[in-house]
Amino acid sequence: MLTSMGLQAQTKNNKGNYNFWEYRSKPFYFGLTIGVHSTGFLPSKSRQFQAIDSLRMVSGLDRPGLNVNIITNLKIGQYFDFRFIPGFAFSERRLEFLKPDGSTDFEKVESVFLEIPLLLRFKSEPYRDKRLFVVGGLKYSYDVASNARARQELAAKLINISPHDFQFEVGAGIQMFFPFFIFSPEIKFSQGIGNIHIYNNDKGESRILDSIISRALTISFHFEG
Repeated sequence: MLTSMGLQAQTKNNKGNYNFWEYRSKPFYFGLTIGVHSTGFLPSKSRQFQAIDSLRMVSGLDRPGLNVNIITNLKIGQYFDFRFIPGFAFSERRLEFLKPDGSTDFEKVESVFLEIPLLLRFKSEPYRDKRLFVVGGLKYSYDVASNARARQELAAKLINISPHDFQFEVGAGIQMFFPFFIFSPEIKFSQGIGNIHIYNNDKGESRILDSIISRALTISFHFEG
């Protein structure tokens, strides 16, 4: 009876966190992330756009992509984590130019990004081997495909985009503790901090654009342990 009462009291105090206690003492752990994203451009028109009658509107089209990252998670106290999640993202982004007659032209930019995010995560109290969290931070990305031969051959037809980009990221998710790993689905929004449009006066599409900002919505699945 005493043993049974002790187990019931321990279960009540632990709030059903059977697997959580196995990871509580770990100061850091590693993992893998697989995710899907929708990414695109947020263009801003220049003053010259009003003087051009061959185009009526320019807009960015979001396209799906895939990302794979490696996780390094360092615990800072009971509720905070510092997360370093480098990896690669395979993306396609488009600009749509609408003409007065209703026809459209598209400018497509295919990229392979080396991403280096530095994030801070805040976690709730655990309950039944689950924790809610919010995450935010900064990310640097470099388009490793920007100097590829195919990109150079098509340079005359494309809007010039800088291969370097800095973005802020905010998101939320849930940790689920299993006996051998932690599974964490997460949704995150990213937007560029600076202009990635490289102005070229010889290109009409470039003259009508004042700036281009990157943006992305990512759904990630983290496996850590």
